[in-house]
Amino acid sequence: MASALIDNLRKMLAAGRDSALLRFSLGAEHLKINDAAGAVTHLREAVRFDPDYSAAWKLLGRALTECGRIEEARAAYRDGIGVAERKGDKQAAKEMAVFLRRLEKPPARQ
Repeated sequence: MASALIDNLRKMLAAGRDSALLRFSLGAEHLKINDAAGAVTHLREAVRFDPDYSAAWKLLGRALTECGRIEEARAAYRDGIGVAERKGDKQAAKEMAVFLRRLEKPPARQ
């Protein structure tokens, strides 16, 4: 079920006001309603608009992880870490490195 905020953001999109921030916002809202697949679509557009948007890379990695698309999530985190390091966004780089390490760990034995 879409939220009122998602509906408003979609109206902005339909009105031709597409941007990295709008797509990031849509992606974040889709994650809040447990629609990771919808989030991936918008977050991919956010990083297409602005490849240096480290926060969008971080959320894209999370959304892909929630979709079970682990290899794509790893790639998103690696790309995002590179972006964050180039921009001097140390906190985002550190967070994405932690998420990437978690994905690279072998699963625990049962």
